Amino acid sequence: MAARLTAFLKDAWAKQPVLVVSFSIWGLAIIMPMVSPYTKYASMINKATPYNYPVPVRDDGNMPDIPTHPQDPKGPSLEWLKNL
Repeated sequence: MAARLTAFLKDAWAKQPVLVVSFSIWGLAIIMPMVSPYTKYASMINKATPYNYPVPVRDDGNMPDIPTHPQDPKGPSLEWLKNL
């Protein structure tokens, strides 16, 4: 099986090297995001970033339901990014 694949690739490279290179680049473009470590960190950053940012509210001292910090302390944090 490997010998037939090798023979096919050698023959294709001899006849149409541009097509072999283009299909190789296409294959890498499909596979690389799945095996890249940057995909993991990008998804972790996207989970920790809020979808909507709170509007600043002028605190008159009588607003117990307004959080003091915009990010929920129970949600995902970016502490792992600071420790890299």
